[in-house]
This record gives sequence, structure tokens and C-alpha cells, in this order.
Amino acid sequence: MPSRDPLFPAACRNCSKPLTGNDPNPLRFQVTELPPVKPEVTEYQRHRLVCSCGFSTCGPLPPGVTGQDGPRLRAGVVLLTGRYRMSKENAANLMGDLFGVSLSASRVCSVETGAGRVLQPVADEILEAARQSASNIDETSTGKGRWLWVMAMATALGTAFQIVSGRNREELLKLIGENYVRILTSDRHSLYSRVPPGDHQYCWAHLRRDFQAMIDRNNGGSEVGRELLKLSDELFGLWKRVRDGTLTKFAFASKMSFHGSFRTRFNATLERGEACGCAKTSGTCARLAEREVSLFRFAFNDGVEPTNNAAERAIRHGVIWRKQSHGPKSEAGAKYLANIWSVVETCRQQGRKVWDFLADCFDAAQTGGPLPSLVARESQPQAA
Repeated sequence: MPSRDPLFPAACRNCSKPLTGNDPNPLRFQVTELPPVKPEVTEYQRHRLVCSCGFSTCGPLPPGVTGQDGPRLRAGVVLLTGRYRMSKENAANLMGDLFGVSLSASRVCSVETGAGRVLQPVADEILEAARQSASNIDETSTGKGRWLWVMAMATALGTAFQIVSGRNREELLKLIGENYVRILTSDRHSLYSRVPPGDHQYCWAHLRRDFQAMIDRNNGGSEVGRELLKLSDELFGLWKRVRDGTLTKFAFASKMSFHGSFRTRFNATLERGEACGCAKTSGTCARLAEREVSLFRFAFNDGVEPTNNAAERAIRHGVIWRKQSHGPKSEAGAKYLANIWSVVETCRQQGRKVWDFLADCFDAAQTGGPLPSLVARESQPQAA
């Protein structure tokens, strides 16, 4: 970095005697400044020459030059709208204010549409990797007639977004694939009851809300709710020890086995809940007992977490975007959002500079080269 000449005091600040010498460890004071930004504009002068036959022929553009927006310009535009949730008009204005690039909202829209197409293979790779990994899944409305789905990989670093027309079993199977064989972690929405119990992990954070609801009813089921909540505290305490290395995964799994102390106590509490006299508490306990295996898959499968937090964190971006814009207005817009969010979130998880990655994608698409990937091609799916 550039540095100024060293700064020396001329005299003692106490007695005013002249000072000389050199400080081997000077105090460092740094001022950060942005240099003036001026866009690089490359002009191609295409001569049109007329043949003796009467036809004119124009000089062709160089290979790879297909539009008036360079790769980094397009990457900057979609970063503003896709990552920072700016409107098309605000993104255009900011590009003008910061970089001196004159854009219109319609041109921003055109850049987004092109980006959606370019990023499709990259997003498809992320989705396929999520299908091969234990993943957290969640969904939310993203405007009239559209739903945002997210699959966040539990062990690998990647998150796949999809915006589709429904919240049903058909869309679930499209997302996870017909032959999904990993552990899927979700809340207890009835939609996920189609997932086989052995391949399904219930989110314990959502279960705690169910247990608190039992307590809040202040009836015959409240004591059961308090016991279940206390047991969930114990489970998270043990899991924290697994995470920090003070308890082995094998020892934890032993406690969560069919004949382990924790699971025995938990199932006994569910039985009391079924007979507690409160219809809602009894129904919840019965449903949990029916799919009890889905409560403990994380104890026996590597890479599976007891909560759905990864998906809930990832989907929050789409929820905020929906509140600001009321949802995508076209199929192309929905594709763009799903693809840019998949790339942005995966880059964030992997610690990559998303602007550089997007620019590399647009440059590859422009020159006909291979698109960069966010999936480690040499990695193999982990055993469930």
C-alpha cells in the first residue's frame, strides 16, 4: 500500500527539548479512500464496405463481444438486485452514482434475464449436489401463485433455491428428486409426511415450540409439555458436548438408541401425553410416537443436524425480498432469483467473492469457455 513520509516529533511535549532518533515500532494510522472510478469503454468501429455487386458488408465484432455490458458490469448489476435486494431503478441509479455508468431500469431487467440463463447450469449443479447430501429443507410463499423452496446442504457448503408454482408433494419430489436417499431435515408440516421416517429428521427447534404450546394451554397436558421441553434441553446439552468434543458421537448415539436411557424416558413421556386428556397434546404426542424414528436420525447419521436452522437462515433472504417487492412478476424473473440466490448463498458459505465468481461466469458465457463451478467435482456423496 502507498505510504507517506515518516512523521517525527520535533520536540518533547513536556519540556520542549529537541528530539532525534527512530522508533522501531511506530504507531500506525491508516486512512482508507476510494479512488475515482471511471468505467472503461471500448469502442469498435465497424466499417461497412460496398461490393461492386451492390451489397454492403459490415466488419464483424471480435469473438466474444456480444453485448454492450461487460462481464463485471453485469456481475455488479445482479449483485445489487440479487444479493442486496435493490430495486431495478435503485440499482441503475447506484451504478450511475458510483461508477458513472448510465443504465435504465429496463436494461437492468434485461441483464437479470440474461443472468438467469447463464447461471442455470451452475444452479443446477448446486441442486444436484444437495440431492446427494443430507440437507435441510424449507418453503415459503414468495408472492401470488409462487413458492420459494430451499435445500441447504448439511455437510457440504451449498444451498439450492427453487421458485415454483406450488407447495405440494409433486413440487417436493421435483426438488429432492424421485430417488432421494439421504436424510432430509424439516419441520413437521404434513407435506413432509411423504418422506419415509428412516430418511426424515424432524427439527427439534420446531418440536420445542410444540412442547411450549402444550405448556401454554395450561391444562392436563401442560406437565407433559414441561417434561418434554426439559428432555429437549438435555438433548441439546448432550449435542453441544458432541460438537465441542467432550462427548463422543458413539456415546451420544448409545443414549439415543432404542434402549438408551434418553430415548426410553422420552417415549415414556409421549405415552403419558397420549393419555393426558388434552386432545391437542394427545394428538401431537401420538403423531410423534408414530414417527418416533424421525426424531433421532441425526444421532446415527454423520452430517445430520437436529435442527432445520440452515434452511431457515437461508430462506430469510427471500422472505425479506418478498416483503419489499411482493414477488417475481414473470417466470424469467423467478428463474433469475432462484439462480442468483443459489450462487450468492453458496459463495457466501464457501467464502468466495461473489462479484468475481459472477464475472467469471459471464466472461465464460461470452467467450464460449466452460462455466466455473461451485461444486467440488472430485467429491463423492457421503454414506447416509
